[in-house]
Amino acid sequence: MPFYRLTLDRPVGLVPTGWYGDDLMAVQTASDTRTRLLDAALHTIRARGYAATTVDDLCATAAVSKGSFFHHFKSKDALALAAVDHFSTMAVGLFSSASYHQATDPLERLLGYVDFRASILSGELPEYTCLLGTLVQETYDTHPDIRDACDRSMSAHISELTRDVALAKQRYRPTARWTADSVGYFMQSVLQGSFIFAKATQDATVARDNLAHLRRYLEMLFAKPRNVKRKEKT
Repeated sequence: MPFYRLTLDRPVGLVPTGWYGDDLMAVQTASDTRTRLLDAALHTIRARGYAATTVDDLCATAAVSKGSFFHHFKSKDALALAAVDHFSTMAVGLFSSASYHQATDPLERLLGYVDFRASILSGELPEYTCLLGTLVQETYDTHPDIRDACDRSMSAHISELTRDVALAKQRYRPTARWTADSVGYFMQSVLQGSFIFAKATQDATVARDNLAHLRRYLEMLFAKPRNVKRKEKT
């Protein structure tokens, strides 16, 4: 399942409920129901925002009853916490299998990562924007447990990037004063900011342009210093 579709390819709530026979609904397992609710959360929260998303919305999208919802989750907050883990697990699977990891040069891996992020900016906004960023913007002050869960997940992703930043720095810019961590956070800041502007403009163009600028920035940041000899005056 592609990262930009970290939800059901066709959310269940958008499929006529008449398509589901009684027999199919009867054999639906508890695990299936929980997963459907988590997938519904990924889509609905990114589309409507956390505060505007209700339990009724989630149940309708997942095509489950309220009783089923509360069987698996005590509250919307509990579902949000589980959705963070669900989203993160899917993202880890996608990024770990991406082809840019095959490059032997750490700088090429970083540039490949940026290219990969640009390649998955397709579909509707809820399909390629970040659940974690959406949640943090709304819950950073009111729901510290959700905020902290998002922070852990985003920081773990940045740590993966930072390894290659550190290796590229060692190879190309060993004396540079900037830190690998700061570059990793900058890369993610570009992405999260791009998602905000994509929402504002209802278009992924600004995000693609920002990623193109990020790629150029990394190329310049790791450019080998030129040994320019000044001519002595005679």
